[in-house]
Amino acid sequence: MKTVLVIAAHPDDEVLGCGGTIARLTAEGAQVHIVILANGLTSRSDFDAAMGDAALRLHHDRAEHAGKILGAASVRVLGFPDQKMDTVPILDITQAIEREIDSLQPTTVFTQHGGDLNADHVITYRATLTATRPMAGRSVQRVYAYEVASSTEWAFQSFAPHFHPCLFFDIAGTLEKKITAMQVYESETRAFPHPRSPEALRAIALRWGSAVGVHAAEAFELVREIR
Repeated sequence: MKTVLVIAAHPDDEVLGCGGTIARLTAEGAQVHIVILANGLTSRSDFDAAMGDAALRLHHDRAEHAGKILGAASVRVLGFPDQKMDTVPILDITQAIEREIDSLQPTTVFTQHGGDLNADHVITYRATLTATRPMAGRSVQRVYAYEVASSTEWAFQSFAPHFHPCLFFDIAGTLEKKITAMQVYESETRAFPHPRSPEALRAIALRWGSAVGVHAAEAFELVREIR
């Protein structure tokens, strides 16, 4: 995995879904780029439109800071409307992802899971699959879907596809970097027992680790791999 692209719907999804894996891959020499599709803020009831630009800059600066903690080579926020990605033609979202793929030429793509409760996650998954369709000459050889605490499990497998992980990254050595990066997102972190609390994130990693015989792991669903 020399060049990796992580596609996220919102700032913090990249950390929740694969923060430990990002940190591990960058430590092993991979170039990991993060592309965040939506602005992550404007749908909130407490969003102050008068302070909109400053608030968005701060939120996106936090995304960059989190990316640096994990060792990411770049972080880009494209600014699609938060929790309103269904108001944008999916072609526009797909083409935005295609432009990033054409520029970065990743061999591996991580993206949201298609059965999440959050509609923006579902749209991100669909757009990513379209943008990475396996045509001759394309760089992408494998696509993985990650879970996001407080979205994937909160769907309670009511929406297809269900999350069926079959690939696990050992993150015993990078779990604390993931926790540190998540804490950069002050407005997204919650107190236990919320799934986005540090305690819950550690518990999720330990649970997946115990399932596959390591101390801590992140789980992924293999969408497609070409060897």
